[in-house]
Amino acid sequence: MADSKPGLRKPVFTKVDQLRPGTSGHTLTLKVVNTKMVVQKGRADGAQSRQMRLAECLVGDETGMIIFTARNDQVDLMKEGSTVVMRNAKIDMYKGSMRLAVDKWGRVEVAEPASFTVKEDNNLSLIEYELVNVVE
Repeated sequence: MADSKPGLRKPVFTKVDQLRPGTSGHTLTLKVVNTKMVVQKGRADGAQSRQMRLAECLVGDETGMIIFTARNDQVDLMKEGSTVVMRNAKIDMYKGSMRLAVDKWGRVEVAEPASFTVKEDNNLSLIEYELVNVVE
């Protein structure tokens, strides 16, 4: 066994309607339905100028939609009508509803326009989940 390096697995693409709270490692092809800027903070203290940008983007595929929280450089990629591939995306919970997020371990890339139509009557971010502590 000279070559014990694991081969790169081909990504398994997840559909929006398969997303569940507390899951991660998703690869999805999504269309951007709309984007709204939530926070744009600039801080200029001398040499250190940091900008913090946050946008809530409604993204989806042919199975449904979800809100993706775009941070900083990700915001520029989230143009209405464009198609993006998210790698290693995770589900964050925000006020009891699911949000899609890609942290530093993941990637958002603009992709070729997808042929599907977004199913707009199934918005997963509108479903409220109640946090239930299961007592064994």
